[in-house]
Amino acid sequence: MTDTQPRDLLPLTEPVFHILLALVDDERHGYAIMQEVRSRTEGDVTLAPGTLYGAIKRLRGLGLIEESETRVDPELDDERRRYYRITGLGERVATAEATRIASLARQAAAKRLLPEWGAV
Repeated sequence: MTDTQPRDLLPLTEPVFHILLALVDDERHGYAIMQEVRSRTEGDVTLAPGTLYGAIKRLRGLGLIEESETRVDPELDDERRRYYRITGLGERVATAEATRIASLARQAAAKRLLPEWGAV
């Protein structure tokens, strides 16, 4: 997928965007992705295992994430766990989606559908 441009993959579904966000700052296994999303959204978003692993399969196929060969803590980890990390293309797609969402939020604020940005 070397010719893929980030904008070609937009818009992202909410679960896909949350998975990419979870992987931006750290490699994680599936359950840790679920926990990070639930924590970051204060419980507003819960990824079901079927949703998570289906999205992971698609993201890997698109080259947005990849399986990591390393383990975060090999002595404390279950060797069956698969860790994932975001790729360069995945970061560019996540950035493009964040920019798209921010633009929509600015437009909504201009129409007084959202509080002023300083109050958000």
